[in-house]
Amino acid sequence: MSPKKKPAEPIHNRIRVLRAERDMSRAQLAELLDVNPQTVGALERGDHSPSLDLAFRVCETFGLPVEAVFSRTEFSPMSSAIYSRGAAPPPTTHTHDPKETS
Repeated sequence: MSPKKKPAEPIHNRIRVLRAERDMSRAQLAELLDVNPQTVGALERGDHSPSLDLAFRVCETFGLPVEAVFSRTEFSPMSSAIYSRGAAPPPTTHTHDPKETS
């Protein structure tokens, strides 16, 4: 199954990041999706947009909802989302002060 031509408004995806997180090659993902590795590369580069069927298969393969994998707007880097200034501070460890009474 070949991907559809690039639409006027691009569809961004996190396929490359998700594949890397799982230590998966393009060939391995292509086999799971029943496409050729060049199709995976074209999707990752944004050269082609997937059919609806292929988009669902990608999401099912990664176990994620569509909005976690595909978007009409660019995804911000994961590090920005995790380490942004507005992020919640890391949890603190409370040590018991013997002078405190409960």
